[in-house]
Amino acid sequence: MARCVIVSACPVSPALAGLLRADDYLIACDAGYRNCAALGRRPDAVVGDFDSAPCPAAEGEDLVVLPHVKDDTDTEYAARLASRAGYAEVLLLGCLGGKRLEHTLANLATGLGLEQRGTRAVLQDERSRVTYLLPGEERSYPKGEYFYLSVFPLEGRAEGVNIRGAFYELTDAVLTAGYPLGVSNEYAPGSDCITLSVRKGALLVVETRAD
Repeated sequence: MARCVIVSACPVSPALAGLLRADDYLIACDAGYRNCAALGRRPDAVVGDFDSAPCPAAEGEDLVVLPHVKDDTDTEYAARLASRAGYAEVLLLGCLGGKRLEHTLANLATGLGLEQRGTRAVLQDERSRVTYLLPGEERSYPKGEYFYLSVFPLEGRAEGVNIRGAFYELTDAVLTAGYPLGVSNEYAPGSDCITLSVRKGALLVVETRAD
């Protein structure tokens, strides 16, 4: 099945257009519809309460105008649309950085919610890629364009954390929200892959390019 791409309002550069596939279904969130021009694509749907940009005139795309008073953020609403549509994978662009730190934190929570509903979520910008690891999962991160790899416990505490192929390895470790033990790891000399697993608690995984 085609992938869903959610485009939110944090600034994006045309360099991110290379992440898009021809059959991606694009949902623009509020001012995120302006970012679609930088990506060289028209959105298939636009959702939002349009408190940060004028409501666009629909020109072939679906338009969903949300109320200003609501529980879901615009990006969360789009993520739920993607889940209900049955997408197995969602790429979120324009969701990291910008002027509002709370929006980035909210978008990280939205990504976790997608994962917990069975949809693989990736948040990406020009420097970093964010993914998630749920309890009982193991994932491999082949060496490539990213230099650093960091892990953070999203639910306060993660147990049974294993990191292999990294400069700093862990075995059956405990990570807590009060101490950033998993930050800025690197590939071990000669390693071409880092493998992560966790027994209890969700992990946020951040891959970052070198400075």
